[in-house]
Amino acid sequence: MDFNMIAARGLVLLGCGKMGSAMLGGWLRQGLAPGAVWVLDPHPSDWLVAQGVHLNADLPARPAVVLIAVKPQMMGAALPTLAAMGGGDTLFITVAAGTTIATYERILGAATPVVRAMPNTPAAIGKGITAICGNAAAGAGDLDTAEGLLAVLGQVVRLEGEHQMDAVTALSGSGPGYVFHLIEALAAAGQAEGLPADMAMTLAKATVAGAGALAEVADEPPAKLRENVTSPGGTTQAGLKVLMDPDTGFAPLLRRAVKAAADRGRELGQ
Repeated sequence: MDFNMIAARGLVLLGCGKMGSAMLGGWLRQGLAPGAVWVLDPHPSDWLVAQGVHLNADLPARPAVVLIAVKPQMMGAALPTLAAMGGGDTLFITVAAGTTIATYERILGAATPVVRAMPNTPAAIGKGITAICGNAAAGAGDLDTAEGLLAVLGQVVRLEGEHQMDAVTALSGSGPGYVFHLIEALAAAGQAEGLPADMAMTLAKATVAGAGALAEVADEPPAKLRENVTSPGGTTQAGLKVLMDPDTGFAPLLRRAVKAAADRGRELGQ
């Protein structure tokens, strides 16, 4: 990413926990000068202190970008401190879960370009996927800037609009939790078949991680990869017969899980 425009006017990072630190570390590695970054964080880590950024200092009046990475419950106190930067050409990018674009527009003004983003926890190791959408004031250049900054977390996809964000939250945002539970359940099933607990967990972790990595790089779709590993009348087919049951199998279970998460997201956004 070309950081020249950002370096000239500055970037403000509000909140530098795990997600904020992952982004900041990525930007600095890509060449953004520490002196071009202002970080506001009430409990800075030793790592953050050592980066040489402006820490809890007076902010530039018209930064190029303000990136909001605080917890949703801190938003009410944090946003009003940035209200003076709204209504102009400062781009606001938010990775805070659950806070709608309308909330930012009420405080910053409808003319403020705002891009809302939903990353997921693998972003902490650069293996995440982030979905973004912008308000009416956010142009193509703003979305390009947001995508460039968020690419340090992994892949970035653009939504048709904010109406799709609850589905994204339920799928990729909450999805790591589903996968972690799959690992737990797979290991427990292996243990039930006679494996030691630690060996079953090692096998389950490696199996899920390896299958996911293969699915990501393979030219074939997951359905074809599944067929490739399924011999007629073999062990995989026996297991898949259970998992692919149309009433009690994996697909209807995940549909219910994702719907429950999406419904909850809509409730929290009201």
